[in-house]
Amino acid sequence: MSIQRGPGRLRTALRLGLKAVASMALALAVAALLALALAVQGSPRWPGPAEVSAADVARARDFLRRNDPRRPAPGPGPLRTLVASEREANLVLDQLARRFASGASAQLALSGGSARLQASLPVPRSPISAWLNIEATLRETAGLPAIDNLRVGRLPVPAWLAARLLPRLAERLHATPEGALALDMVRRVRLMPARLEVVYAWGDDGLQRLLGTVLPPAEQARLTAYAQALSGALQAHASAGGGAGLSLASLLPPLFMLASQRSAGGGDAVAENRAALLTLALQATGRRMSDLVPAIQAAPHPQLVTLTLAGRDDFPQHFLISAVLALEGGGPLADAIGVYKETADLRDGSGFSFNDIAADRAGTRLGLLARRDPQALQDRLAQGLRESDFMPDVADLPEFLSARDFLATYGGVDAPAYRRMLAEIERRLDALPLLRAPGALP
Repeated sequence: MSIQRGPGRLRTALRLGLKAVASMALALAVAALLALALAVQGSPRWPGPAEVSAADVARARDFLRRNDPRRPAPGPGPLRTLVASEREANLVLDQLARRFASGASAQLALSGGSARLQASLPVPRSPISAWLNIEATLRETAGLPAIDNLRVGRLPVPAWLAARLLPRLAERLHATPEGALALDMVRRVRLMPARLEVVYAWGDDGLQRLLGTVLPPAEQARLTAYAQALSGALQAHASAGGGAGLSLASLLPPLFMLASQRSAGGGDAVAENRAALLTLALQATGRRMSDLVPAIQAAPHPQLVTLTLAGRDDFPQHFLISAVLALEGGGPLADAIGVYKETADLRDGSGFSFNDIAADRAGTRLGLLARRDPQALQDRLAQGLRESDFMPDVADLPEFLSARDFLATYGGVDAPAYRRMLAEIERRLDALPLLRAPGALP
């Protein structure tokens, strides 16, 4: 009897074991779904910092001047210290978050020896609105900060698990050129009340390494292609007996035709648009691509060709620089830089010009379109266009206003009269089919 009962007991034990495994798998699946439900939320919890202002741009310019690593080191050895206020750190952090994903935001609250990090990141390729709202407490150490507390949405992450995630994050960062360079250079991060200090090593090859990271070989090859295309267009203009000035409307089509061809061949359409606009912006400011990155060599082109827009050589600079900034960092940053430039002109004597602001806003709209609907913009610009397609008539707008006249007439930046002038500029931009509405292309 015992021999006969043996197989039955074995089958019973197997059934029980399988049920236990199935129950455990179900419990793990339920736990995973519950964790996912707790971690993922339907909307961002923490918006980015307040809209970038002209004062922020002035602050950022001063920050870059103070922390320029090309300046002589204050002491012996390769170590330097980057010092940032809480506002400066948050402006940089928010721009990095925006580069990660559209709508992403991050902010840092600093205190003595610790900091609270809050970030809202959209879940990529989600069919519904899904966000990871992350809150972490960082603790200062002798090196990089450690995580003391971590919460994702409504899901608290145990400290031991957060500690294990850091090496994984470091591995992911090392896999990117920017992350590898940062981890290699940064020695320590000091957390202070309303102040952040980053101690980093800057060797003799620091600038070359930084440029190589920002512009890896593939990006340098892309920029070289556009520099050569611009050179060919300028040479054709000179061969045809063109004068010293050339309308921006004549150069946008050939460069964006190249962008369309390269995108159709499997290229990144946004990256192609960025390269085309950056190439034109350098030409408008009198620089060559090889001035920016010596490793990039393009065919020589006539140096006397000046880009114009509405018969002026300053409008292309406003338009193209704002377009590049908007594509790279979003519209508010480009708008703030435009306002900062005009308020700086008030102090420097050249005066405040609303038509310059109009060129800035037009470029901002084009830059946002180059990121939001990149291939449609390529196809449209490659067909050819007139200046009136992307720049309204602004000859009647006030310009060269002194500080006294500007304040007396418009009350300063953000005053009602100033806002009415901005609304008039936006009305004129809305009348242009190319720029009038988000994503709307004729």
